[in-house]
Amino acid sequence: MLLLAAGTACTRTTTHTEIAPGPTGLLLSPASSWAADPRIGLRRDSTIAAALGEIDPARIRATDSALVAFGTRNTLSDTLSSTRGVGAARRWLYAQLQGASRDCGGCLRVAYDPAIVAVPRHPDSLKVNVVNVLGVLPGRDTNRVIVVGGHYDSCICAASATGVWDVTSDAPGADDDGSGSSAVVEAARVVSRRWPRGLDATIVFALYAGEEQGLLGSTHLADRLTREGKTIVAAFTNDIVGNVVAEDGTTDSTSVRVYAADPDSGATRELGRYVWGIGALHLRGFEVRPTWRLDRIGRGGDHSPFVRAGWPGLRFTERLENYKRQHLPTDDFAHVSFGYVAQVARLNAATIVSLAAAPPPPDSVYLRRDAASGGQAWTVTWHDVSGAAGYELLVRRTTAPTWERVVSVGRATSYTLDYQLDDGWVAVRSIGPTGHRSLARTAGPPPRPPARPTR
Repeated sequence: MLLLAAGTACTRTTTHTEIAPGPTGLLLSPASSWAADPRIGLRRDSTIAAALGEIDPARIRATDSALVAFGTRNTLSDTLSSTRGVGAARRWLYAQLQGASRDCGGCLRVAYDPAIVAVPRHPDSLKVNVVNVLGVLPGRDTNRVIVVGGHYDSCICAASATGVWDVTSDAPGADDDGSGSSAVVEAARVVSRRWPRGLDATIVFALYAGEEQGLLGSTHLADRLTREGKTIVAAFTNDIVGNVVAEDGTTDSTSVRVYAADPDSGATRELGRYVWGIGALHLRGFEVRPTWRLDRIGRGGDHSPFVRAGWPGLRFTERLENYKRQHLPTDDFAHVSFGYVAQVARLNAATIVSLAAAPPPPDSVYLRRDAASGGQAWTVTWHDVSGAAGYELLVRRTTAPTWERVVSVGRATSYTLDYQLDDGWVAVRSIGPTGHRSLARTAGPPPRPPARPTR
């Protein structure tokens, strides 16, 4: 693995290193000249870089072509035909993941994930069998899970007020969301082949049903994993990731939007910063555009149920949406750029492998004002993490979009920081033996001890 070199500079403790990310790597920078860099001290992994070259736009194109050929993939459509409808589509996707598993020596556990779900928007309160298709790459820790998904169902919901219930008309859904589903299938193929023994965390490649009827498949999976006691490291949805030409002819094939919900110090926002950094490291020339809200205005996606359950979740979506082709018969194969979808798939793959190879973030990260300094310094403490080789503090002003300062503290589990945190944020992240970084955990005040009962 190739790691960028880090410089050194003095801090209050000479055994520690304080660094700030700069435009060409990790450069020395005094606190008075902090400069935000999306890479936030993350390190480029040459093994990941090599794997990204294996993601093939032609394979993504073939997958999307096959999905469009099923005519409609409406969740309420035919389940018995072998050539048309949602049943044929999910069986075909299952077979694709099985083929990927055969190629990696059976490393992927492929399964249907069904649930009988009430359709809240249906006028007759219909119940439907919503069937997700999953490919699971077990990690050394099967309780820590990264979910990367796209929805394979389609609809022509914009054609009429009842379009979402039209189960017979063609609903090609090439972009929404054949593009995202195809990206997930290709990421599953490459990641499982490259890492057949898995990584530290478990990866779930999820192809959701029922998104167009109200995020039914993803809600079921988020609820199921939560009930099973899993810790969701991250949940991504790739939804509408193939269009590069707007209605007015504007084109953009070099950037992607990543939606990350409030609060600014929360785990979802940290995940957004992480993806931003991974993109800057591994996909130069392809801009990750972090957007600090849950989703587009008035819209939703399959990351939302995970966020509502308290887990970090993001949406990847194209920079230029064309609403004249969404949820309509015009969402056809001819208007998807598969080179662009491949870039989004590479961003997914680089992020999930980086996260899955890292140890968990510290928990119980607390800060206390340092009385000896007159209140200008703060002591940050956290619990040791199994599998961590060291820790870093990340510091930024409250107005900064990403971290501006990286402080290496070795194996210590406390550090006194010369910065007035009334005006900023500080977080701690774990570093694994291979140099992969966890998500950052923002520090907060320690909990107050319970009040003593009065007599």
